[in-house]
Amino acid sequence: MLKHLFKLIWNKKKQNFLLMSEMLVSFLVIFAVFSLMVYYYTNFKKPIGLDYENLWLVSYNNSNPTKSTDSLNLYYENLRQEMKAMPQVKEVSFCSPNVPFSQNQWTGDVHYKKASPGTDYYIADDSYKKALNLKVTEGRWFEKSDAAAKTKPVVINEQLKEELFGNEDPIGKLIGHDDKKTDMKVVGVIQSIKVGGDYSKARSGLYQRADTGSYHDFAKMMVQVTPNADAAFEGRLYKMLANYMKGSNIEIEHMANKKKSSNLFSLVPMIVTLIVACFLVINVALGLFGVMWYNINKRRGEIGLRRAIGATGKSVSSQLVTESMILATLSLIVGTFFAVQFPLLDVFNLHASIYIIAMVLSIIFIYLLVLVCSLYPGKQAAAIYPAVALHEE
Repeated sequence: MLKHLFKLIWNKKKQNFLLMSEMLVSFLVIFAVFSLMVYYYTNFKKPIGLDYENLWLVSYNNSNPTKSTDSLNLYYENLRQEMKAMPQVKEVSFCSPNVPFSQNQWTGDVHYKKASPGTDYYIADDSYKKALNLKVTEGRWFEKSDAAAKTKPVVINEQLKEELFGNEDPIGKLIGHDDKKTDMKVVGVIQSIKVGGDYSKARSGLYQRADTGSYHDFAKMMVQVTPNADAAFEGRLYKMLANYMKGSNIEIEHMANKKKSSNLFSLVPMIVTLIVACFLVINVALGLFGVMWYNINKRRGEIGLRRAIGATGKSVSSQLVTESMILATLSLIVGTFFAVQFPLLDVFNLHASIYIIAMVLSIIFIYLLVLVCSLYPGKQAAAIYPAVALHEE
């Protein structure tokens, strides 16, 4: 039976080649869509790494009320205490502008032995961990005694730990950045933060402790508030900050809203790919349906003869459906060959399991698409009466 079907397919190789090409292109596009979907879903399942629900971001112009470093530190420390005196404020932290869910990014290389991966650099004060409710997995966060340390203390996230040290204990190890070899000492490891939102991959991060001169460059503060902090309190906070930091432009943002915006930005590539894939799948489905319908009309004499010599309607329908599935299989063999190259060549630096799952889902999708598109034409072929078909012939 299969030998006979392959012979029929070969006799119409030109027509079938175009159909197989459509299936191949559909498979590759669907493979790209499923790869993105599996990638986003894999990232979504991982913890985001911080508590953003009751976290506000305050942006301000650094007006530098004094050039004296000590006076400036005292100026911002007094501001911190005034803000924490408000019942709705739980913690205040001054930090560098590259906060989570923003498009601001500070990058550089970090070195340890032969490893030199790129990483995001952050500057944060001692209150940063409490403000964002970060989880320390090894070692500790910064403390006041670090100000007298001979070697600059740093905290890294789990992603950077894996890239630098693997299974080695990172606590106490000396690492360097740029041209310096050992100018930083690792004192702690925190859970990686998905700074790009729920659907992004957690990037490697290195956190440096804010020193006495950092307040000259700071223009952001993270404020952790109580759940009952409402718009009325936000107005009072804004008024207090405007009065304290005269001449500075104050802006208060909710980190939950920034995360939503970041998520939408991350989903744009998948939405565009889905739209293209939907149009392509519709065209392929219409093409399959049309070709099957055309084949039935062209082969009415053949179908009528088969029915006349005893073939059942079910066997005729099964033959047409099987022909379509064989064409799909041949297309998928070629498509799978190209798809396998992605995990083998480590394209886009994604885990191989993402491509494998996407391949399996794409194969199932194409088979279902071909099956659905061939069932109704197959049913129509089974309904052809032998006498009518032979009479027309």
